[in-house]
Formats: sequence, structure tokens, C-alpha cells
Amino acid sequence: MSDQIKFIVDNLNKEPFRKNYNLITFDSLEPMQLLQVLNDVLAEIDPKQVVDIREEMPEQTTKRMLSLLGILKYKPPGNATDMSTFRQGLVIGSKPVIYPVLHWLLQRTNELKKRAYLARFLIKLEVPSEFLQDETVADTSKQYEELMEAFKTLHKECEQLKTSGFSTAEIRRDISAMEEEKDQLIKRVERLKKRVETVQNHQRMLKIARQLRVEKEREEFLAQQKQEQKNQLFHAVQRLQRVQNQLKSMRHAAADAKPESLMKRLEEEIKFNSYMVTEKFPKELESKKNELHFLQQVVSEPAMGHSDLLELESKINEINTQINQLIEKKMMRNEPIEGKLSLYRQQASIISRKKEAKAEELQEAKEKLANLEREVSVKTNQTREFDGTEVLKGDEFKRYVSKLRSKSTVFKKKHQIIAEFKAEFGLLQRTEELLKQRHENIQHQLQTIEEKKGISGYSYTQEELERVSALKTEVDEMKGRTLDDMSEMVKKLNSLVSEKKSALAPVIKELRQLRQKCQELTQECDEKKSQYDSCAAGLESNRSKLEQEVRGLREECLQEESRYHYTNCMIKNLEIQLRRATDEMKAYVSSDQQEKRKAIREQYTKNIAEQENLGKKLREKQKAVRESHGPNMKQAKMWRDFEQLMECKKQCFLKQQSQTPMGQVIQEGGEDRLVL
Repeated sequence: MSDQIKFIVDNLNKEPFRKNYNLITFDSLEPMQLLQVLNDVLAEIDPKQVVDIREEMPEQTTKRMLSLLGILKYKPPGNATDMSTFRQGLVIGSKPVIYPVLHWLLQRTNELKKRAYLARFLIKLEVPSEFLQDETVADTSKQYEELMEAFKTLHKECEQLKTSGFSTAEIRRDISAMEEEKDQLIKRVERLKKRVETVQNHQRMLKIARQLRVEKEREEFLAQQKQEQKNQLFHAVQRLQRVQNQLKSMRHAAADAKPESLMKRLEEEIKFNSYMVTEKFPKELESKKNELHFLQQVVSEPAMGHSDLLELESKINEINTQINQLIEKKMMRNEPIEGKLSLYRQQASIISRKKEAKAEELQEAKEKLANLEREVSVKTNQTREFDGTEVLKGDEFKRYVSKLRSKSTVFKKKHQIIAEFKAEFGLLQRTEELLKQRHENIQHQLQTIEEKKGISGYSYTQEELERVSALKTEVDEMKGRTLDDMSEMVKKLNSLVSEKKSALAPVIKELRQLRQKCQELTQECDEKKSQYDSCAAGLESNRSKLEQEVRGLREECLQEESRYHYTNCMIKNLEIQLRRATDEMKAYVSSDQQEKRKAIREQYTKNIAEQENLGKKLREKQKAVRESHGPNMKQAKMWRDFEQLMECKKQCFLKQQSQTPMGQVIQEGGEDRLVL
């Protein structure tokens, strides 16, 4: 206990509390002050708890602290009886209750801060089921749950980022490095501007360079548009293939499908769905509700110790033995009719279990099929996003493999040609370097000659003009080529569209016929469905009537069974009473004295005689007391008077002693003498 108090005092003297306590002052705190210290610690964990407890009712303070301790998952020591003492100790500020709480809170303050912060957003509000029937309330509750899940994911991501190793110092260093690079780039651009300003006609050259950049961007944009149109054309071809495959599958289904098979399939689905809705789902819902109710009871009950668990196990064992005894008695009393019924019941239970198992297997198979279809769709979408193509199957895949093989051979040849080109490129690069060196030397000589002649910069300007004119001619040629390419592409696209339309014309005609057939079949299906609905409604009404009759008969059967059990109990009680009466008569009539003594009549007569003797003795005592009552009262009065008289004499004697003189005056012969 002393170590605990020392730990509490040390932590309270630190940041952020700074209480300046020692062991003596902390131990001498009053209950109200101790509760305020506990409230300050809780306020450090949850800022909502910042309250002066002198301005708050004790019940509210206790309720608030208990709710927060429950959120923080504090478990008081002991069982249910100790829980009541814990609450009372928290109300009155008892030290044995508050010291362990402070020790527990100060040990894990950071962890509890995080838990209190998360509790503000993750404690779910319990909404009654009758309110959830409203659509707005249900939608709001659903949004609330979605936001809670989003908060969980964001909090996890935040924690991962905190523990991932990224620090603010590293980010600041990166930002400073980027700013330095930015400054260097700005300086470099300024230097280039200064260098360009010295050149003649630099504005015109900049304008031409800007136009060149715009044209290049336009070229890239046109190339991108061209690629997009190719992709669209490829997707259109793929869609056409998919539509053709769907048309084939629809034709195959229409050739094989009949109204009888469709009706059978629909009836099977309706039977399965009705079984799931009427039998399986209600049972599962009821079991889940019972399990939830049981878990709520377990949560509401206080923490159980080892002794409580042992008591519960002993009770469970006793109840199991009683159940086994009752089952054995029932097995002993079973009649042949009940035996036959038990066989039928067993068969019915086996069939119902098989039916439930098959329904669960079917449900699992449907879920697996749905999951697999979902995975297939996800994979196809991923492949489509990756390269914009569909997943190939069968012959298409074989053709694709053969194309890849042919492309691989072509790739190998091209790779060999590229290697040769690289070797030539190395040689040409070396020759280019040599020619550049010669060109620089010649340029240097030309500049010196121009300076001597007084026409410096003439060759440079002439080269620039030639280069710009060459660039302009190239741009014009590229514009012409791009326009020609675009016109050819448009013509090709128009021709392809017309070919596809002509190819799809017979398919569209067949599709129209199939649509008409589909409309006719849907009309027949609607008619059959209306007939089925009317028939099902009639059968449902008959079923409800039969269920009401069966319910009434079951209630009558239960009433008769209860009446039967009541009469059986009354008969057993009467038999027991009759058995006791016959035993009494046998004991009373028998000649054996010991048997007679066991008789209830003899026992009662003996008890009556004893009570009568006791009554006689008590009456005699009462008579003697009445006779001696008067003289005894007089004698008691005389003794009280005697006691008062003696008390009076005692007081008089004490007074006389207190009033005696110090000496005595004696007069003799006309003389006065004082005798001490």
C-alpha cells in the first residue's frame, strides 16, 4: 500500500498535475479533496471531465466517473458484493477504493487517453428496434455505422503513418532541397535570358521557337487522338464480338427453352425461397436473438470469480442428473403408441435436419458461385484496365499464342537489326565528335577573320536564318502530312462503319424477330404468373384457415393435457392421504404396543396430556402469585420507605458533621472557658 501511495504522489507531482504533495499531506486529504484529485486525473484523460465537484451533485459525480471508468475498462477487485461497496466508496471518497483507481489510471495515462478519444466516436448508440422501422431513422443509423467504419480505417491509416518512419524533419529537409532546386532553376533561366538577349533578332527567334513548341504539342495531341480512336475502334470490335456471342447464347437458350421447363425452374426457385423465408431464416433469427439476449445478460452481470464458477458447475451437474432421471422415468413409462410416435418423430427430425443441411449447402454453393462470378468480373476489369483487352478463351487464345510466336521471331530479327544499328551508331557518334571539333576550329578561324574584316556575327546570323527556314519548311510538310493522314483515317473509319453496318443488318433483323418472340413469351409468362398468383393466394387462404383450426385444436389439446396433469396430481395427493390413513388405522387397531405408540393419535394424546399437566402447574403458580401479590406489594413499599428514612438520616448526619465548631465554650462560676 505504501508503494502504491508513493507511486501516486510521484506522478501527481509531475507534469501536467504539479500538485506538490508528499506522503503525509496526500494521506491527510479529506474525501472531497481526494475525489477532486481523482476527477483531475480523469479530466487529463478526457477533457470533458473538467468539473468542480463542489458544484455538482454526488450522484451525478458518481455516475459520470463510473461511466468513464467503464469506458476505460477498469475492473474493480472482487465480485458483485464488492461492486456495491466500490460504488459506495466512490460516493463517500473512501481511500481503499480511490487509491487503486488512481494507481491504475496513472500507470497507463497515454493508453487511456487514446481509448477515451476513440470511445467518443466508436461507442455505438443503441436504437430500439421499433424506431428502426422508420426509413429515415434506419438510413441515419446506416450512415452512422458507415461513418464509424470510415473513422476506423482512417484511424488505422493514421497510426500506420505515425509508425511508418516518416518524420516532419525529413519532410522539411525535402522541402528545403526542392526550394534550393527551384532557386537554382530560376537563376539558370535568368542566365539563359541574358545570353539570348545578346543575340540579334532574339524576339523573332523566341516567337518561332514558341510556335515550334506549340506545333509539337499539337502533334502529340493529334497522335494521342489517333491512338484513342484506334482504341475505340478496337473496343467497338470487341463489343461486336461480345454481342455476337450473346446472340448465339440467346439463340441456343431460345432453342432449348420451353414454357414447361421455365415454369418448373421458377417453381423450384419459389419453393426454395419460400422455405428459406418461412422456415430457415426465422429459426436462425430466433437463435441469434436468443444468443444476443444471453450475451447481454452475461455482459450485464458482474465479473465472476472461481468460486462462482464452481457453484454454477455444481448446479449444472445437478440439473443434468435430474434431467437424466426424468428421461429414464419417461422411457420406463412409455407406451407402445408413444414408441411408434417417437419413431415417426425421429424420422421427421432426421428429414428436417437433412433438409436444412441441403438448404445450407445450396446457399453456400450460391454464395460461392456469386463470389466466383464477382472475382471473374474483377479480374476481367483489371485486365481491361491494364491493356484494354478482354480475357481470351479457347480458339481465340490459341490464335493469340500463334500470333505471339510469330511476333517473337520478328522481335528477335528486329533486336538483331537494332544491335547492328547500335554498333553503327557508335561509329557515327565518334565521327560526329571529330567533325564537331573540326567545325569548332573552323568557326573560331572564321570569327577571327570576320573580326579582322569588321563583319563579326555574319556567319552566325546566316546559319540561324537558314536553320529557321528549314524548320519552317519541315513544320509545313508535317502539317500537310498530318492533314492527309487525318483525311485518310476518316475515310477508312467511314468505310469500316459502313462495312460493319452492312454486316450487322441481317443480325439486327434476326434480333428484331427474337425480340418479338421474347415479348410474346414475356406476355405468356405474365399470364402464367397471374394464374399462379391467384392459385397461390387461394392456397394461402386455405392454408391460413387450416393453420387457425390446427392452432385451436392445439390449444384445446394443451388445455386437456394441463387438466389431465392436474387431476393426476390430485389423485396422487389423495392416494398419499389414503395411505397415511390406512397406516394410522393399522397402527391403532394392532395389538403391539410399539406400533400403537407410533400411531399419530397416540402421539397427539400424549402431547395433549403433557400440555394439560403443564397448564395445571402454570395455573397453580398463577394462583399462588395472586394470593401473595398484596402482602408482597406492602412489604416492598415498607422497604422503600425504610430506604428513604435511612437516606434522610445519612444526610442529616453528614450535615451535622460539617457544622461542628472548632472548640466548646463552658460557663462555670461566672467564668467562660474554651475547650479545644
